[in-house]
Amino acid sequence: NALWTLGGRESGTARLEEAVQAYRAALQERTRERVPLDWATTQNNLGAALQSLGVREPGTARLEEAVQAYRAALQERTRERVPLDWAMTQNNLGTVLQALGERESGTARLEEAVQAYRAALRERTRERVPLSWAATQNNLGNALQTLGGRESGTARLEEAVEAYRAALQEHTRERVPLDWATTQNNLGNALQTLGRRESGTARLEEAAQAYRAALQERTRERVPLDWAATQNNLGSALWTLGEREPGTARLEEGVEAYRAAQEEFTRDRQPDRFNALSRAIAKAEQLIKTRRSAN
Repeated sequence: NALWTLGGRESGTARLEEAVQAYRAALQERTRERVPLDWATTQNNLGAALQSLGVREPGTARLEEAVQAYRAALQERTRERVPLDWAMTQNNLGTVLQALGERESGTARLEEAVQAYRAALRERTRERVPLSWAATQNNLGNALQTLGGRESGTARLEEAVEAYRAALQEHTRERVPLDWATTQNNLGNALQTLGRRESGTARLEEAAQAYRAALQERTRERVPLDWAATQNNLGSALWTLGEREPGTARLEEGVEAYRAAQEEFTRDRQPDRFNALSRAIAKAEQLIKTRRSAN
């Protein structure tokens, strides 16, 4: 566990590789026949180490191994025997299936992730473990949002909004300010995608509100790259609003948000993002110019 914790804090993978080896060594003695629950705990921990490795590496091999480890753990970590441990491993399984689903085309893995999160929520209830419930609701929202982005229609995106709003009931600004801000940003993303698929501006207005809420805690001083990401998201929502509304006010606000994002997504550090923002700014400024000349 110490190696896995250290590995999670370091940029390389050496400690995580050592953690995987240590868990696999432990499983030679901590067998399912001898100590079934300890075996399951070690399988869960092995899954977490493999998942951390898999997120950092290209390809899907480590993530597939993590899925196998979590599924092994669930053979003994049953809902009847250890309901909260079962729910925790279901949540973990959901996160790795989601990571796989994001790397693959299609929706099968993402559907499995949604199922795993919904399973976890049967025991991770708001009454029993409010912050864990909120974290799983946020995870569920992320999986539903990715699914919704790949599917036509709005049903999954509506469900994602519902999950994020549920999470915010416990992920409050007072209790967990950065988690609250992350969930507000995620909610903004789902609302923005919905808003682009619908006519009118109500969803886009809500998206802008959610991003602005997030920026109250996602400050440049505290989390500069997250701040820049949310500024970029806010710029996108304001751009789409500005396209649909007369005048130039929203477009000008969008340019301001994009320029803020470029303060952290610089040409030197994040050239692709900097260039994408420059293109968005140029496009918005051209529309502003066109509208002003028309008046």
